[in-house]
Amino acid sequence: MIISFFLVGLIIGSFLNSVIYRIAAFKEGEPRPDGLGREKRDSLFWGRSYCPHCRKTLSWLELIPVMSFIFQKGKCKHCQKKISKQYIVVEIVTGVLFASFYGLQVTSYGLQAIPWLIIISCLIIIFFYDLKHSIIPDQVVYFGIVVAVLGFLTLNSFLAALVAGAFFLSLVLISREHWMGMGDVKLAVFMGLILSWPNILTALFLAFFLGAILSIFLIVTKIKTFKSEIPFGPFLVIATFVAIFFGDILTNWYLGLLI
Repeated sequence: MIISFFLVGLIIGSFLNSVIYRIAAFKEGEPRPDGLGREKRDSLFWGRSYCPHCRKTLSWLELIPVMSFIFQKGKCKHCQKKISKQYIVVEIVTGVLFASFYGLQVTSYGLQAIPWLIIISCLIIIFFYDLKHSIIPDQVVYFGIVVAVLGFLTLNSFLAALVAGAFFLSLVLISREHWMGMGDVKLAVFMGLILSWPNILTALFLAFFLGAILSIFLIVTKIKTFKSEIPFGPFLVIATFVAIFFGDILTNWYLGLLI
């Protein structure tokens, strides 16, 4: 079953790559290779995949997760231009996370595993899209929030979402969006709904800790300066995944230190 979840994750990862690309491409009004009009251009889920360089529609042999990338040596079969390594990374990461979820969590979640896998997929999109474009896509966050509310809304999760959202909103207002953006506020609400209380506190602490460590490293190595902007969404996503898999253990350990 773990292998099956990994293989399903690879397939879903290939789909997530398409969504990540299309959110940006269709937002900018990039024309589709099939000649569809503008009114039919905004779909994230329909239409054949194509090479972003030569615009050739891809066959199913060119869309096999991981294997197509390896066999084609990371190049388009038609124009020989390099394919972004993001594609194979997203597929493998999704496969590993799906398999890890089954191995660590699915026995306790039962049928709720389905909304959890959808949420994991949303988080993967948010991570790579924000890392690449420094923007958290609203449509993905809103969709994830709806799934979380319908899947497992409780008083604790509502409280966690309210506290996390209010905290980030205060940072946005105080800094006038210099420290955080509204996308981070929406993501914080999403995190609260899926992690509940008190695991949301562990995730937020971990996200700020990781962000601070990486920022210090980048500044010391002169890769970035104090005025450079670093997207915070990826840190929030990483912290969320850690909290999903190990939240109870970390929260109990942390509270034990305080007591």
